[in-house]
Amino acid sequence: MAIDRLQFYLKEAQNHVERLNDVLERLKPLYPLNTNKFNVLTSSQKDMLDTLAFRFSKLQDLLGSRIFREFLNHTGYITEGKTFLELLREIEKEGIIDIDTWSQFRKIRNLIAHDYPDELSEKIEAINFLIENAPVLIKVVEKIEDKAYR
Repeated sequence: MAIDRLQFYLKEAQNHVERLNDVLERLKPLYPLNTNKFNVLTSSQKDMLDTLAFRFSKLQDLLGSRIFREFLNHTGYITEGKTFLELLREIEKEGIIDIDTWSQFRKIRNLIAHDYPDELSEKIEAINFLIENAPVLIKVVEKIEDKAYR
């Protein structure tokens, strides 16, 4: 019996989702983050922000590099030889995520991948973006699960 790669990748995604949900719940009292709150963060709170950035990035990478392609294969769409943009257009047609939102996620992911920005205001803006949008990224996983297996 062939391994269902989509199911395998979605299981990995669920690990990221669980950690994201946990850290989002714990960060609620800090949101929205501002300069005053940022300057008095505890070591534990800073660790939570790192976890948020790490899990958001890992989940987005997994979606873009593996899950989207496997989901489209699962639905019968031929992905071989297609560019990522072509795949993303199909994902958008499926109602999973729109290209503009994905592009915003990519921009923030690239920004945080090289540690947080130097400017405190940019750093705070990026963190608030992650807190606001991590649930949107989680919803992408849920939509794929629903469309593929329910």
